[in-house]
Amino acid sequence: MMQLTELLTNITTLHIVGKTAQSITGIQFDSRKVEPGNIFIAQAGTAVDGHTFIQQCVEKGASAIILENPEYMPTESKDVCYILVRSSDEALGKIAHYWYGEPTKQLQLVGVTGTNGKTTTATLLYKLFKELGNKVGLISTVVNYVDNLSIESTHTTPDALSLNALLSQMVKAGCKYAFMEVSSHAIAQQRIAGLEYAGALFTNLTRDHLDYHKTFDHYRDTKKQLFDFLPKTAFAITNIDDKNGLVMTQNSKAHIYTYSTRSMADFRGKILEEGFDGMLLRIQSTQEAINTEVFVPLVGRFNVSNLLLIYGCAVALGAEAIEVLRILSSLAPVNGRFETIHSPKGWTAVIDYAHTPDAVENVLKTINEILCANSEKQSEKAQVITVVGCGGNRDKGKRPIMARIAYDHSTQLILTSDNPRNEEPQDILQDMAQGLKKEELNRTLIIEDRASAIKTACTLARKGDVILVAGKGHEDYQIIKGVKYHFDDHEVVKNCL
Repeated sequence: MMQLTELLTNITTLHIVGKTAQSITGIQFDSRKVEPGNIFIAQAGTAVDGHTFIQQCVEKGASAIILENPEYMPTESKDVCYILVRSSDEALGKIAHYWYGEPTKQLQLVGVTGTNGKTTTATLLYKLFKELGNKVGLISTVVNYVDNLSIESTHTTPDALSLNALLSQMVKAGCKYAFMEVSSHAIAQQRIAGLEYAGALFTNLTRDHLDYHKTFDHYRDTKKQLFDFLPKTAFAITNIDDKNGLVMTQNSKAHIYTYSTRSMADFRGKILEEGFDGMLLRIQSTQEAINTEVFVPLVGRFNVSNLLLIYGCAVALGAEAIEVLRILSSLAPVNGRFETIHSPKGWTAVIDYAHTPDAVENVLKTINEILCANSEKQSEKAQVITVVGCGGNRDKGKRPIMARIAYDHSTQLILTSDNPRNEEPQDILQDMAQGLKKEELNRTLIIEDRASAIKTACTLARKGDVILVAGKGHEDYQIIKGVKYHFDDHEVVKNCL
């Protein structure tokens, strides 16, 4: 229980009707969960407007209402306090943070944002700092961790209440560090309002979520906000191989570090040797005068970038450089991120979450580079067989682009279903097919059933070939007509063995 006046400490209020001198028993933004003494925060929302449920919440015993639409503001109120604010989303984030004891004042919280690489970066940072002997928290697309306790993940970044509850659990468990993926949706909806970051990391920026953001510029500028609001005491690490890397940090007050696989930067890396089970890297750092070689069980130039970001973050947080590199050499890939399964028949399957044009291109380029480097060991040229689909109710514009890229970098392309959600799978496949010419379509297999598509790829594969199964990665389900069914790419591939 907490006083309403306390909860409003960090909130800019525009108008108040009613008494603020009262106790609050809980915070809710879901009207169905409101109980007597709660404060209800009415959000405009993208599908449903929470303001329309204000009266229902009052009848259920809510003591206070926070709202942003003045049309719902009464002229007087005896028992319920109405607080008009500029943004209900922002108010929810700040109130939730205060309600849970301002956990980020007691944690070193690092946010990871960008289009691709967020999960790998955040997860390997979690594993790295665990290996360094710390209690650590993780908030990610795949799973959340409160030190050793795993908690199911439903969103890349949870809602403000769930997020602050998790961070509070981490503090109570004695965690010193927390690493979290920060999605563009979470930034736009201010789910992270009120949080204090020790650092923020930028991976890269390519086309994604334009069904929500509408334009690439809005998507970019939303990501940039994470860096704009960092305090002077924080650090920011950005990818200067990405044309938006320095855009992210141009207005940041934080101490800025850079990383690159191609240019002079604070943290630099180069692939010396590469295979499907790992790569030998040269890592250089101007910060600690490091210039050394290290073997890591990850693959691809994109993972060199991820590892440089991880290394840079660890050093910025005070970890010893050589110890960081030692641990990185033993960290396994994240579930569904360039995971390899080797067949007794001599072919290899790569399972990857790649679901954007850039991610698909990166993975396929990596596969082709490895095959090219090892071509002298092959008696005949290896095939690259790609199985890929696109999710329903998402950015339709990327569908033909993904098909085009997959075709250009594959020997055989199989278009299939991903998570069609509430769309017709055939409609999605037709959208993808628009990226190919008629003669290319004649050489492409379109198999709606994902399991059949994967099995077909396994049947076609010969010794030395590589099958890329892209799009779902760690996900163990498919959503068809709004219903969630169990489906795991790993299981289907292994059954083919």
